[in-house]
Amino acid sequence: MLTIKALNKTYANGVQALKDVHLQIPTGLYGLLGPNGAGKSSLMRTIATLQEPDSGSIHFDGMDVLQDKEGLRRQLGYLPQDFGVYPKVSAEDLLNHFAVLKGLTQRAERKEMVDGLLQQTNLWEARKRKLGTFSGGMRQRFGIAQALLGAPRLVIVDEPTAGLDPDERNRFLNLLAEIGEQVVVMLSTHIVEDVTDLCPRMAMIVKGEVLLQGEPQAAIELLRDKVWRKRISKAALPEYQQRFNVLSSRLVAGQPQINVHCESQPDEGFVQVEPDLEDVYFLKIRASQSSAAASL
Repeated sequence: MLTIKALNKTYANGVQALKDVHLQIPTGLYGLLGPNGAGKSSLMRTIATLQEPDSGSIHFDGMDVLQDKEGLRRQLGYLPQDFGVYPKVSAEDLLNHFAVLKGLTQRAERKEMVDGLLQQTNLWEARKRKLGTFSGGMRQRFGIAQALLGAPRLVIVDEPTAGLDPDERNRFLNLLAEIGEQVVVMLSTHIVEDVTDLCPRMAMIVKGEVLLQGEPQAAIELLRDKVWRKRISKAALPEYQQRFNVLSSRLVAGQPQINVHCESQPDEGFVQVEPDLEDVYFLKIRASQSSAAASL
């Protein structure tokens, strides 16, 4: 169990990245959902002991992380949003090098782990290839392989599916789900489907604040019978946005299709639809924006 209490972080430029964050994260895949700039990476870096919070506490299985950073690092696997590789080195050689840095000095033990991770991440056939020839998805899978060196009990992955094609994204998410059966895996993303499809529990963070946490399906159930959809003209969109709580708008066959949050049918032509996590996501963001505007 990873327990975070009253975590705050303000950068030197005055941006408050984390505001009184409280989270309880059990074994399994845990989704951290929020738009770009929401504070997800700041939270990940703080948990990974790469930066100090201004206040608050982090405990992992009873360990005080802020007091025993080395103890946490020995149990941590971390895949940041951006990571570099040596393009002229093979996947096998670089993973072997990282394993030595992780303290796996016994050759037989190291080879067993490196070979196992290359197979687990479906990179065995490409193990002799130079990393500079890897696709984006293959690089991400190599990234998770290095994060899993030393059998960590806490794995943090930050925006891992950004830029991947659908096949690579599915392959990577299946790998994360498999890993999450045994350890705590924190998945930071702005892609709603990643959380809906995979995470038994989640938190939604916007502007450094946790707006929602719990089971994705429970959050969706709160909007049941309250989401309505209608196809409208482009010219009418501003009027609808003014009159109703429009959650989202997307073009379908060149025409805006809007989802509206309302207790009953908002207007003629609206049909009730099954809510999803994207509706919850936009409802919370809109509410946060309205609250911020009202405080100005």
